[in-house]
Amino acid sequence: MEPIRIRPGEAGRLIVILPYSPERVAKIKTMPGRLWHVVEKHWTVPHDDATLKRLQELFAADGVELSPALSPGAAATGGARFGSLLERLRQAIRARHYSPSTEQTYAAWAERFLRRNSAVPPESLGEAQIARFLSSLAEDSRVAASTQNQALNALLFFFKEVLGKEIGLINGVVRAKRPARLPVVLSREEVRGVLGRMDGAPRLMAMLLYGAGLRLMECCQLRVKDLDFQQNQIVVRAGKGDKDRYTMFPASTQEPLRKHLERVRRQHDEDLAKGLGNVELPNALARKYPNAPKEWGWQWVFPATCHYVIRETGERRRHHLHESVLQKAFREARLKAGIAKPASCHTLRHSFATHLLEDGYDIRTVQELLGHANVTTTMVYTHVLNRGGRGVQSPADKLGLGWEGGGA
Repeated sequence: MEPIRIRPGEAGRLIVILPYSPERVAKIKTMPGRLWHVVEKHWTVPHDDATLKRLQELFAADGVELSPALSPGAAATGGARFGSLLERLRQAIRARHYSPSTEQTYAAWAERFLRRNSAVPPESLGEAQIARFLSSLAEDSRVAASTQNQALNALLFFFKEVLGKEIGLINGVVRAKRPARLPVVLSREEVRGVLGRMDGAPRLMAMLLYGAGLRLMECCQLRVKDLDFQQNQIVVRAGKGDKDRYTMFPASTQEPLRKHLERVRRQHDEDLAKGLGNVELPNALARKYPNAPKEWGWQWVFPATCHYVIRETGERRRHHLHESVLQKAFREARLKAGIAKPASCHTLRHSFATHLLEDGYDIRTVQELLGHANVTTTMVYTHVLNRGGRGVQSPADKLGLGWEGGGA
């Protein structure tokens, strides 16, 4: 299992990235002052020597990776200065309503870049340092091309929005090679085998991933008002690229979802009776419509089993079901089904697109259902259609040779 990673967070806090296991969660809950951040999906604890030492002792058997900023002498390399720059970066990202995962990723790349160039004042950094950093990723770390591009985008944003520098052409960068990869696709029988071994909310969610082509977080973040039983469609709000779209509502999921929503409605009514029932709303809608956070239509279709606490206000809310619940259930079902393919929850979306094309649906229709901006993205599924080598018969099949007495 992955090690525990610890790095500095906001003022006076340590961020603990804790890959899930019941034992690890039980351990972190023994730490005084710990907080679980639902959106960022990490724990934080007070930043002091005693807490850091206790964390290292607590998870010694699991393995602990400390950020360079926490190593001896880190303050001398400008830790406080970097913290200020990274906080400005986070504020710039939040002002543009980027996703929490983008904020975490960009901040991590910016911190790694600043640590690598700690001897150079931030105001003197430029194209030369970026080129060396990106080349090192390709040559020394041997990262994928997509990872190198992610680092480049993070640094371009950091330079423009935090350091106030427009970065032009970056010369001399060794680019990571981008191999042509085909998506993993399950056959219909394999999909049936996996879904048949799931139950409860995870099974319903997996059915929507496959039956409506939803992405993992699009499914987790569905709200009651997004399900249109009359028009047989689902509205995906603020999907990838912050775009809305319509997709189909599988008929086979509608009756189970009605029963599921009845249970969710009872749970919501119980929360309201206790003075709870608020959910997080996007942007500033909660200020514009103060009663909306408690309205039934804004509730999560797949709510979490417990509440979390807003640090600033102390308010208790119910978040949507964590994506790791579905990921874990899918993996267990895949293994029970005896499927060796490295399939994940996202594989169900790939299978949705491929099976629609196999059934003869127009590629433009599939593009719209998937929410792809360009049809060339959708065309990758034409390469994995079940046509047995593009429908070509192998010459070996025309020989008519059997295996009886054919040797080893």
